[in-house]
Amino acid sequence: MNSIADVAAPEAALAIPRFEDGFVNMQELLRQLAESVVNEIMSAEADQLCGATGNSRNGYRERRLVTCVGTLTLRIPKLRTGSFFPDDVIERYQRVDRAIVAAVSEMYATGTSTRKVQKVAAAMGIERLSKDQVSAICEHLDSEVEELLARPLGALRMPYLWIDATYVKCRRERRVASTAVVTAIGCDEDGWRHVLGIGVVDTESYDSWSEFLGRVKARGVTGVQLATSDAHEGLRRAIEETFQGAAWQRCVVHLMRDCARAASGSRSLSRRVSRIVAPVFRLKEEGAVRAAYHLAIGMLESCCPKAAAILEEAEPDALAYLDFPSAHWKRLRTNNVQERTNGEIKRRSRVVQVFPSVASLERLAGAVMCDQDEAWSEARYFSEKVMAELYDEKRGRVADEPPTPERIAEWRVVAQKAIDASLELADELEAA
Repeated sequence: MNSIADVAAPEAALAIPRFEDGFVNMQELLRQLAESVVNEIMSAEADQLCGATGNSRNGYRERRLVTCVGTLTLRIPKLRTGSFFPDDVIERYQRVDRAIVAAVSEMYATGTSTRKVQKVAAAMGIERLSKDQVSAICEHLDSEVEELLARPLGALRMPYLWIDATYVKCRRERRVASTAVVTAIGCDEDGWRHVLGIGVVDTESYDSWSEFLGRVKARGVTGVQLATSDAHEGLRRAIEETFQGAAWQRCVVHLMRDCARAASGSRSLSRRVSRIVAPVFRLKEEGAVRAAYHLAIGMLESCCPKAAAILEEAEPDALAYLDFPSAHWKRLRTNNVQERTNGEIKRRSRVVQVFPSVASLERLAGAVMCDQDEAWSEARYFSEKVMAELYDEKRGRVADEPPTPERIAEWRVVAQKAIDASLELADELEAA
């Protein structure tokens, strides 16, 4: 194994740092040596990992690390597939905390912070930060987010998209308003997830959605087969026009909530509606799912006609996922892939309470998505084998034979049992 001296050898030719009077600047010398050693070790470890897995290097990303000998600039190797990260050297997730510092600093400087935020500022040491330090934090975060969103996606197809919005309070045009932070996430043909877009848009406006998705497409997103989202009319229209030929999947979780809200005024009826609809999407056979869907509509017509009408109208879009491989269904029919990032944005926004500007809100959302994108680079969302099913030519050529009456009857029995079991469980829970 190489000694530290051997590892540092490539940097030996560097000029020894000196003060103006000629004396050696020991602090800077130690900083340079530490930086050199750590970077060389990371490079060697990345090479070793690539050699063991057949992977290859793909440049670097820089991160700052504050140490007792000064701030080190770490050049962390990037890999073609997956990621390399020195968890024993630097904490993985620091961006979000820095984004909060920047937002609270802006509030503190403009005098718009509340007592709670002032306490947070004092605890985080924000009162002691200079304007230059805050400016440097913002500049570095903004450059990382810009790099994420400007990153070319290459020639990979992106068959699946998930698009969602979460709402946070933000000061806009001198007043506090509920503001939509929208994100687009994609899964490529190899099963890896990517952040495709982040923005603050008017979710009621088709033009805003169209512009946002246009930026996503401009990054090289091609081969989209299915986009999952809530039923915002402007968003749905923008998806259809931007990604022509792609199917649209109405998030079934949002659909179930819409059905439950149709029973407004009665909590017990709302729960019953949910118990009727929920088991439909847990069934694992296409025929059984469709049978259960129609059965649920019939049962809702007798207890909540409004919910029945919502479910009936949504059928083509709520069941769009059934046209894809069954191993993909669970992750296509909902926007759950967005829940963690939205939850993190919400959790962090409670610290800030009201973002002082759209820029500070976008910075926080961008920091969350940068961290999330980094985490996703370590594990596939779909395995290679599972993704291969989507592009299996035999799957597209096989003609579906019409089901026999006996098979249809079996599906109806399965559907009835699933819904009855759900209602029985609800009754037992209420009785308890």
